[in-house]
Amino acid sequence: MLDATMKQQLKSYLENLKSEVKLTVSVDDSDNSQKIYKLAKDIAGLHPLVSVSENQDHSQRTPSMKVSSVNGTNINFAGLPMGHEFTSLVLALLHSGGHPMKIEDDIKQQIASLTGPLNFEIYISLSCQNCPEVVQALNMMAAINPNITTTMIDGALFQEEVTQRNIMAVPSVYLNGELFAQGRISLKEILKKLDSGSSEKESQALNEKPAFDVLVVGGGPAGASAAIYAARKGIRTGIVADRFGGQVLDTMAIENFISVKATQGPKLVASLEEHVREYEVDIMDGQLAQKIVSAEQGDDGYIALQLVNGATLKSRSVLLATGARWREMNVPGEQEYRNKGVAYCPHCDGPLFKGKPVAVIGGGNSGIEAAIDLAGLVESVTVLEFADTLRADQVLIDKANSLANIEIITMAQTTKVLGDGQRVTALEYKDRNTGELKQVTLAGIFVQIGLVPNTEWLKDSGIELSGRGEIEISPKGETSMAGVFAAGDVTTVPFKQIIIAMGEGAKASLGAFDYLIRSPVSVSS
Repeated sequence: MLDATMKQQLKSYLENLKSEVKLTVSVDDSDNSQKIYKLAKDIAGLHPLVSVSENQDHSQRTPSMKVSSVNGTNINFAGLPMGHEFTSLVLALLHSGGHPMKIEDDIKQQIASLTGPLNFEIYISLSCQNCPEVVQALNMMAAINPNITTTMIDGALFQEEVTQRNIMAVPSVYLNGELFAQGRISLKEILKKLDSGSSEKESQALNEKPAFDVLVVGGGPAGASAAIYAARKGIRTGIVADRFGGQVLDTMAIENFISVKATQGPKLVASLEEHVREYEVDIMDGQLAQKIVSAEQGDDGYIALQLVNGATLKSRSVLLATGARWREMNVPGEQEYRNKGVAYCPHCDGPLFKGKPVAVIGGGNSGIEAAIDLAGLVESVTVLEFADTLRADQVLIDKANSLANIEIITMAQTTKVLGDGQRVTALEYKDRNTGELKQVTLAGIFVQIGLVPNTEWLKDSGIELSGRGEIEISPKGETSMAGVFAAGDVTTVPFKQIIIAMGEGAKASLGAFDYLIRSPVSVSS
């Protein structure tokens, strides 16, 4: 099952085991069962502390593999944990076997104090780059607290369950049989939902932090770059982010990042975070900003950033890099059928529509790339583009045109999403050449029509925004509020690209530093 290179790498990881790990497989005569059994045998052959047995309880999901330990760990993989989820399996082995986890002691204590039973089921697709973070977070919890069990379920393999629970987006997390969360969710966010008192404790801890010199809002490429450039100047730097990595975490293939032939969003984000952590940057993730107050409005000379959890952070300068999110169609039925056929990430949710007809809205690079990727999974792909020509690179258009199950319709204005109350059944669009309303019967709609800046929380701040809601900036990244800078996709920078966002973040950070050295330090600092 594992090639020689993977075996060698895994063998070196397993040297970190400190206690026995048991693998219990539930298998039948199917091909996937044989693969999972072979995988378990391969792993057990790499270290004496790992053993394999076969589960005789045929009520268990099959094929599946249970990872257990002397500490009561109960981590399950229903399906073959390869692709993005192979890392989840490796970490489950290590953590079950006593290898230390890279989480703060207070978080570990919070997990250990949770009462149960808490039985988590996580429906995933092996092509989803967001799913592993959720699986790994819950698996760590199960490795710490014996009251917690987790089961990763490959939605493509257990189609009957997916249909029964009407799962049309991954990851979908169930807790004790009830829907707990959909989409990417961090360990801290999971704990917030489970521990009602955690938010108050967190808010108190944030309020007690001393003022920063540069406070970056947003943890995407622009924010990470800005934090690195600020920290290198030796000034007190912090990052506040909903999730470190931002929109890049949802980007699968990156082929235009100069010096790297090809990479993936999560891989790039991991490198960014590693680089940021090389410096003394205070990373406060899982936090949302809701208001910014200028230094002139305060009484201590600091800019104040108010968070959704009630905490307030102070800083001599603030750099806004809150990025952008997928733009919605804003047509009837879109919200009603969101995650019920209307999706925004073809890599994550595409496998759930295997063998079914789908549509892609948007003829830019993202839309045509999505169509090409989906074409290998689904029955057919209909691309709808509002304009009379596609905006994607010609190389992508040529590839799409070469695939028999992709149909491209230009001059098409999406007007309505139709469904049966449970899931999408069709899409209505207007032929802009004739004005005629037409319908396409389908099971899924993937929206790829660009980005909208995350600036709603700035509407009444006094910071000048463009007609599109982007932050107006000077050549140095300055905004209309003194001491406040901005960078990346949230600004009026003309091109929205990862590499441009990084450069803009560095530029704005240098602008902030220049501002600081020319500004007097607050007497209250």
